[in-house]
Amino acid sequence: MGSTLTFAVGDVHGCADKLRRLVHRCEGHAAGQPARYVFLGDYIDRGPDSRAVIDFLIGLQHAHAGAVVCLMGNHEQMALAAHESASAVPLWLANSGAATLHSYGAGASRIAAAHLDWMRGLPLWHDDGLRFFVHAGIDLARPLERQAAEVLLWMREPFLSECDQVDCGRFIVHGHTPCLTGEPDLRQRRVNLDTAAVLGGPLTAAIFDDTLAPPLGFLREGEAHSAAPLT
Repeated sequence: MGSTLTFAVGDVHGCADKLRRLVHRCEGHAAGQPARYVFLGDYIDRGPDSRAVIDFLIGLQHAHAGAVVCLMGNHEQMALAAHESASAVPLWLANSGAATLHSYGAGASRIAAAHLDWMRGLPLWHDDGLRFFVHAGIDLARPLERQAAEVLLWMREPFLSECDQVDCGRFIVHGHTPCLTGEPDLRQRRVNLDTAAVLGGPLTAAIFDDTLAPPLGFLREGEAHSAAPLT
């Protein structure tokens, strides 16, 4: 059967149709080969159907028990905080929380309880021995096992600019910072898979196997793209 494939998927932001199409492409690419999925967070807000995105991911986890990892993003963190404290509501609403509430029905004031429970259980990172999957980035000055939650969920700089200068022992796979070109940002020691799906770009998956840390290629709702490791 060959090496197990891992598909890592960038920020979805309520784009349920793009998510369904992309997972269908991943399944076709695997063609029966063992496969895992790692979703990098930010399933909700901004886009039209956050509720359907969560329903789809929960269903995917049930259909592929143990083979689907969904990480927490900063938008899930903001939503959870807003449901726990009135003081956190303005920040969530300022980041398109109203779009998420609308997906639960006209006049909805809360996310469904089952979906909140699901979000509370989302891990902040996933380490497969070759790669460290995280929503936003890492603190390059700290070991991977000592990263702060706020960093994993919100980091941009100096991680984006300096990651290639620091060997942290893993290839970093992340999203969070939109690539407005619609192309993933592949560097020597990291790849950013947020290709701005909610802003009109594609939803992107990186393809990995168990032999090399960097991606073998990328899949979008359109065609596959080769991605030779950088040297």
